[in-house]
Amino acid sequence: MSDRKYNVLFICVGNSARSIFAESILRKSAGDRFEVFSAGTRPGTQLNPFAVQVLKDKGHDTSVLRSKDLSEFSQPNAPRFDFVFTVCDQAANEECPAWEGQPVSGHWGMPDPVKVEGTNAEKALAFQQAYGALKRRIEAFVALPIDTLDRIALQNAVDDIGRLSPETPA
Repeated sequence: MSDRKYNVLFICVGNSARSIFAESILRKSAGDRFEVFSAGTRPGTQLNPFAVQVLKDKGHDTSVLRSKDLSEFSQPNAPRFDFVFTVCDQAANEECPAWEGQPVSGHWGMPDPVKVEGTNAEKALAFQQAYGALKRRIEAFVALPIDTLDRIALQNAVDDIGRLSPETPA
């Protein structure tokens, strides 16, 4: 097994919930194998308080989190990514930069919990469901034998993970 750390970027529109969940989940579940980042395609957003609370309740370190704009990662001194994932439907259609080195990319879209209206309990449930769906996908990703798969097999596996239903509980 390789000692190499893989750079992973999760992209969403706001970088306030889903991409922050993905960054936190991967960092906690396999941080020794991955350097993890997240960003949004629209500048000026803040971390969603429901998302931060879910992460705290699940034992994640939220002190390292901040909402970041995608432009941070298109600078000359930015990390070179091995994997780039979009986690919301809008980001898949957004104008994203061409990534140096042609990383394996996947679209793991799911409903936006930030858009849920209703009681605080209904909103909290939407955030829990988004967290669970991302956790399930990331656990499948972490289980991949990345070092032994060729690029085509790895891309196929990432695409298969993206087809996992976000509604199925983790």
